[in-house]
Amino acid sequence: MGVRLVVVDDHRLLAEALAAALQLRGHRVLAIGSPSRTVGELIVGRRPEVCLLGVSGSGEPDTFDPVRRLRRERPEISVVVLGPVGEPGRVAAAFAAGAAGYVRSDERIEVVERAIARVRAGEAAVAADVLQGAFERLLRPAVEPDDDALRLLRLLTRREVQVLLRIAEGEDTAGIAAGMGIAPSTARTHVQRVLMKLGARTRLEATAVAARTGLLDRVSGA
Repeated sequence: MGVRLVVVDDHRLLAEALAAALQLRGHRVLAIGSPSRTVGELIVGRRPEVCLLGVSGSGEPDTFDPVRRLRRERPEISVVVLGPVGEPGRVAAAFAAGAAGYVRSDERIEVVERAIARVRAGEAAVAADVLQGAFERLLRPAVEPDDDALRLLRLLTRREVQVLLRIAEGEDTAGIAAGMGIAPSTARTHVQRVLMKLGARTRLEATAVAARTGLLDRVSGA
């Protein structure tokens, strides 16, 4: 039997893709929204059982405020956070805010679905490797931690950064070309180069990589 869901993510394309995948697997998506802070307004008048809440890699102190608001105003809704796991204490912070589960933002749909089933049953949902990774980073922090966002940013040209932002907004090749005032063939080439430099096979995968590493937050605020 499907679960009644609300899917919210700081990046609209990821929210729409996840919602579509879950609908195909028999779940009922009541609403889709972006960014994550809009979740409070999105659930008004709706009765979801689970909220999938995708948060960015910015690591700001108010990152989990939407979770706190849901737990305060709608405690009957189980919240599963979808986000990066590279920062020590981030998973714990999500649970401290009231989340019932935490899943990597680039996980397979089967893993997300298992987390939904667990929180719906009243259990906590967090993968063993996520916990292990968090503990390892806390116990053995790197002297000079890698900045994946900066590394990827150095690979991209200014034009490719603009294309990446439009990909994350869900624009197709024609929309990118029109918005940037370039030929469709040029836009297509830029898209292919962005995918190649991010090591992605699809636009969705490129968006997930950029979101997980914090690259999208870095270029969006630039």
